[in-house]
Amino acid sequence: MECQKDKNLEECICTYPGCPQKGMCCSCTRHHRDKGELPACYFTSETEKTYDRSVKKFVEEQQ
Repeated sequence: MECQKDKNLEECICTYPGCPQKGMCCSCTRHHRDKGELPACYFTSETEKTYDRSVKKFVEEQQ
């Protein structure tokens, strides 16, 4: 499957400056999974700005 980076960028809410994975969902997911985190798209825009991508933060946000 070919990466649709341009299309992905239209919906990517990641605000981390210079992120090399931005728009490349497979790379982004792998990067955050390896760190025990979730990608920005799992969070609200407000929470995403904190850069806390932990599973704990995700669960807190869902409650």
